Amino acid sequence: MISIDTLIVEDDYHVASIHAAYVRKVRGFTVAGHASTAASALSEISRLSPSLVLLDLYLPDGNGLEVVRRTFDGPDRERPDFLVITAARDMASVRAAMKLGAVHYLVKPFTFPQLEERLLAYRDLHGRLDRIEEAEQHEVDALYGLLRGPAPLPKGQSAPTMSRIRELLQAASDDVSAAEVAEELGMSRSTAQRYLAELTRQGKIELSLHYGATGRPEHRYRLAPSVS
Repeated sequence: MISIDTLIVEDDYHVASIHAAYVRKVRGFTVAGHASTAASALSEISRLSPSLVLLDLYLPDGNGLEVVRRTFDGPDRERPDFLVITAARDMASVRAAMKLGAVHYLVKPFTFPQLEERLLAYRDLHGRLDRIEEAEQHEVDALYGLLRGPAPLPKGQSAPTMSRIRELLQAASDDVSAAEVAEELGMSRSTAQRYLAELTRQGKIELSLHYGATGRPEHRYRLAPSVS
């Protein structure tokens, strides 16, 4: 099993313990350690080389964003991804976090499902980045879609139908076409195509192009694997 080592940076020990318990509940993640100051965060990042840091911004010896800035001075192998978890709601902090490349910004207080959703999105992104060597545009769109997280469904589409299509792809022994999905679920090919396009945009399924004798590519789909 691939494990995403995660460092918790939080000055309140009780809150840090809650965050650590949340992380341990999500499959594919382990807690590598805990830091309560900006200085100790930099030290632990250098020592542990975590893949992900859950970063509070209000630290006793400075702003957590300075931790992110300082990692740009070190070698790439020691530069983790950052998921900001903070009570800071000012747009200056949000903009700065975005400019520094934070993968998410979660405002306190939050629930476990809210953190879990963002961790799962990061886990899927982490796994897909490891598998792709050269990306087509649709793959780039899907990767960015994973970080954006779920959006409201387009008009006319329903969550139950989305689930049925994902279950169909999960059960399939090979990739499938829109025509095959339409036949199996009793819908038009164009309707199936719209659902498949939306699932691809969300990063839930993967699109591959198969070229036949005519030279016109056929779009085929499979469930996007996640980190196991």
